[in-house]
Amino acid sequence: MLLHIVARGRIGRSPEAELVERYLARVAWPTKVTELPDRGGKLPPVAPGTRTIILDEKGKSLGSIAFAEQLGRWRDGGVRETRFLIGAADGFDDAARAEADLLINFGAMTWPHMMARAMLAEQLWRAASILAGHPYHREG
Repeated sequence: MLLHIVARGRIGRSPEAELVERYLARVAWPTKVTELPDRGGKLPPVAPGTRTIILDEKGKSLGSIAFAEQLGRWRDGGVRETRFLIGAADGFDDAARAEADLLINFGAMTWPHMMARAMLAEQLWRAASILAGHPYHREG
């Protein structure tokens, strides 16, 4: 299953960009990052069967194991792509939230989009590690 991060804003050459690259390079699944301008720009076309996760303050706060299990269910159910949408400063409107398969957050605090991207990349690596039975992960 392709793990596709679609993010508003350019991350450029930054410590956060290095973290994103480092974690995504470790993920055994195929990954892709698409950057869009802060405003405008069109989302890439969605293939049938794609699942969409929006990072949003109104989303659920999932533990790493629950997040991994959800990705595993979709992968095992034949989903070919899961998209992770990271918005600009204004976030997402109610229509976008309603179309998503899942809304998640990284806690009650507000995070800059560059940090959210790095945190997501780490969680994708962690989820793939959990599903592969890697002994590194600890939770609880």
